[in-house]
Amino acid sequence: MADRSTSSPARVEVLGLPLDLVDLEEAVQRLESFLLTPTLDSVVTLNPEIVVRAQADPGLKQAIHEASLVTPDGVGMLWAVRALYGLELKERVTGIELAEAFLAKKGKAIRVFFLGARPGVAERAAAYARTRFGVRIAGTHHGYFKDEEEAVRAVRAVRQAAPDLLLVALGERQEKFIARHKERLAARIAIGVGGTLDVWAGVARRAPVLTRRLGLEWAWRVGLDPRRWRRGLRLLRFVYLVRRAKR
Repeated sequence: MADRSTSSPARVEVLGLPLDLVDLEEAVQRLESFLLTPTLDSVVTLNPEIVVRAQADPGLKQAIHEASLVTPDGVGMLWAVRALYGLELKERVTGIELAEAFLAKKGKAIRVFFLGARPGVAERAAAYARTRFGVRIAGTHHGYFKDEEEAVRAVRAVRQAAPDLLLVALGERQEKFIARHKERLAARIAIGVGGTLDVWAGVARRAPVLTRRLGLEWAWRVGLDPRRWRRGLRLLRFVYLVRRAKR
C-alpha cells in the first residue's frame, strides 16, 4: 500500500512512475524556469494509457523518469493520486492546455518548432499558433518518418533551428523520441503534445467541454474511432493496477 502523507509533496510515484503535483499555472511557471537553463528540459503529460504502456516498455519508463516535468494528464491520474496518497489535485494538465497556456504567456518572446503529424499539418498548426499567440516559428517537420534516416533529418532540422520550445506530436513514439535524441535537439524545452497539432491545424477536434470535465474524453474518442478500443482496456488495466498497489 502506498504511503499516505499529510502534506502535499512536490512529486509522487504512481505505479513506479514520477508525477509532479502541479496545476496548470504551476506547470507554466516551471516551463518559464526551463527557459533559463542551458540544457533541454523534457515534459511528459502522463495519462493512464501511458502508465500502462510503460509497465511493459523499459524505454518509455526511462523516458518518463528522465523528464524534468511530469504533469497529471487525465482524471484517472487525479483519481490515482487521491486513492494512493489521499491528495486532491486541483486539475489535470494536458498537453494541449499546457502548450496553449504557455504560448499565451510567452509566445511572442520565444521561437517554436512544430514536429509531428501528417505532412502539411505542422505548417498549418504553426500558422494557427502564429496568428493566435504571436509565436515566432523556428521550423516545422512532419512526423511520418519512413525510416531512421528520415528521423535523423528531422532531428537535424530541429538542431539547426535551435528553438526555445519544441512541440512533438508523434503519438506513442513521442516520449521515447525526445529522450533518445535529447542531446542533439538543441532546444530549451520539449513537450510531447499528442494530437495538439491536428487540433490546431483543423484536421481534428477536441471532445466537447462537458465531456472533458466528466473525464469521458477517452470514450468520446473511441466512439469516433472504434479502432481505439484498446485504450479503454488500458484504462481498465490502470484502475486494476492502482487498486492492487493500494492494498
